[in-house]
Amino acid sequence: MKRNKSIDFMRGLVMIIMALDHVRDLLHVTSLTQSPTDLNTTTATLFFTRWVTYLCAPTFVFLSGAAAFLSMKSKEDLPASRNFLFTRGLWLIVLEFTVVNFGIWFDLKLSFLIFEVIAAIGFSFTILSMLLTLPPRVVGLAGITILVFHNLFSFAPGADNTSLPIKILSALWAPAVFPYGEGKLFFVGYPPIPWLGIMLVGFGAGHYFTLAEDKQRAVFLKSGLIAIGSFVILRSINIYGDPVKWAVQKNAILTILSFFNVTKYPPSLLFCLLFLGIMLVILSVVQGVGNKGTDFVCAYGKVPLFYFLVHWYIIHPLVFLMVFLQGFKSSDMVFGSNFGRPKTGSGIELWGVYIVWACIVLLMYPLCRRYGRYKEQHREKKWLSYI
Repeated sequence: MKRNKSIDFMRGLVMIIMALDHVRDLLHVTSLTQSPTDLNTTTATLFFTRWVTYLCAPTFVFLSGAAAFLSMKSKEDLPASRNFLFTRGLWLIVLEFTVVNFGIWFDLKLSFLIFEVIAAIGFSFTILSMLLTLPPRVVGLAGITILVFHNLFSFAPGADNTSLPIKILSALWAPAVFPYGEGKLFFVGYPPIPWLGIMLVGFGAGHYFTLAEDKQRAVFLKSGLIAIGSFVILRSINIYGDPVKWAVQKNAILTILSFFNVTKYPPSLLFCLLFLGIMLVILSVVQGVGNKGTDFVCAYGKVPLFYFLVHWYIIHPLVFLMVFLQGFKSSDMVFGSNFGRPKTGSGIELWGVYIVWACIVLLMYPLCRRYGRYKEQHREKKWLSYI
């Protein structure tokens, strides 16, 4: 199957942006004490630093669905496609709770396990593998239905029930925390059903990536503008689509930020309309574009899982370097949700976060290029398709 360059570009772009959020999470001076989207304490620059990274997860999940469609069409072997999606889904879940979680926390005790985007994609792949016999439009419609109506879950009778069976059920739709073992927590940060909806929409839209470039450009631009326009209308009405309403703030800038401050956990309807709309507009712009800049970005997009796994193991050692350079001792380090940072006093300013982020992205480039070439030269090695 010929690679779709627009998918590679879009994946690469969000991989680059994603690293900014992870560097901020682990190194920024206030990341352990305040939310960058809290309008009472944030600045416009800090807010945007976090907000722009909201593009990453929905884009990657959507394109995972689209790529699953393209792979199925290329194979023309439904059982093989089903088996690949199912096993890859299980593999991603295993990676989440081993390589990824350790990379995030560097905590041998695994005192804080988190169900995040990799596990959500894995879960979605396993469910999608069971739906391949359905027409893609039906699968896509099911995804749209989930995205439009899942915010109603919070209004369901008993949704606030704290009994374990109800809590487990609600974790499919909303974030939840479960204690396991002594002093250990399992956190569902990416409730799987809403993210499944995004993947199903991507699968349903997969056909459009097979069209001629000019038709792709027109379809993606129109769809993106409709999605963004729908966001503006629904957000202005301020009744449904996001659990947090926007409100007039103490100045115009904060009021604008409030309008665009949508909910990611779980991804609300307005969140999906805005960021999938932005993604579609970008896809329309890059159709048929080929230059050194797009090639640079595509190098990351061809091996996104490799990038995702490796970049944690570059960022996290920098936490320890920062801590020791700032005069702390190993006895001051707190693992689990603190990433190994002391309770107070550590961290770098936002400008430093941007410098570290740029260095990490540049460092990852030759690694991704080399691994990408290795994958292309060894297509016979099936295990490479899992990383």
